[in-house]
Amino acid sequence: MLGTLINAGAIVAGGLLGYLFRKGIAENFNRTIQDGLGLVVIAIGLQYALKADNWAVLGISLALGAVVGEWRRWEQRLQTWGDKIQQGLQAEGNRFIEGFIAASLLFCVGAMGIVGALEDGLTGNYHVLKVKALLDGIFAVVFSANYGVGVILSFLPVLIYQGTISLGAVWLKPVLTPLMMNTITSLGGLIIAALGLNIIGVARIRIANLLPALLIAPLIVAALSLAGQ
Repeated sequence: MLGTLINAGAIVAGGLLGYLFRKGIAENFNRTIQDGLGLVVIAIGLQYALKADNWAVLGISLALGAVVGEWRRWEQRLQTWGDKIQQGLQAEGNRFIEGFIAASLLFCVGAMGIVGALEDGLTGNYHVLKVKALLDGIFAVVFSANYGVGVILSFLPVLIYQGTISLGAVWLKPVLTPLMMNTITSLGGLIIAALGLNIIGVARIRIANLLPALLIAPLIVAALSLAGQ
């Protein structure tokens, strides 16, 4: 769990640093920096996505995940949660919610969080999460300079998500096969790439409504394995 605490601390530290200096950055610089960061996010996502073993599984998972996400209104619920936090802090408009959602998704959806949290929980080795903490801290600086205080609060989903995986690692390790892990990683990469498209403004994908796919994908892999596929 120590690795997750370090990761969350890096997000808070980076977010505070970016928030403190954001008024000293001209708007045109902010926009260009954000576009550049979006391109990096797309590249990171595609790097993970291209490791997919079975694109059909990813497609089916995304389709079913979208149905569940739209039905249960995951995006709307996440925005409602962000609205409540924003009102409690009297924070600034839609930028707060955009920053909170974008940063939370970027920091939570990915292979390093899952693998690092599992390793931390099983062996106490948090090297992967230390590397992730460094990367997340850098992203938090730039995100916070653009979006504001909402980015800082994204440490909460990271703390809950990775902390839960670390604490439940003993039970998750035997269940998650290498093929399941690779599928989750590839699918997470596609979702991260979609987030990058949103960041640079070329799309408006309701990413939160795709997140159920991450839960559905390993079930499809397990079903195919049982069927001998």
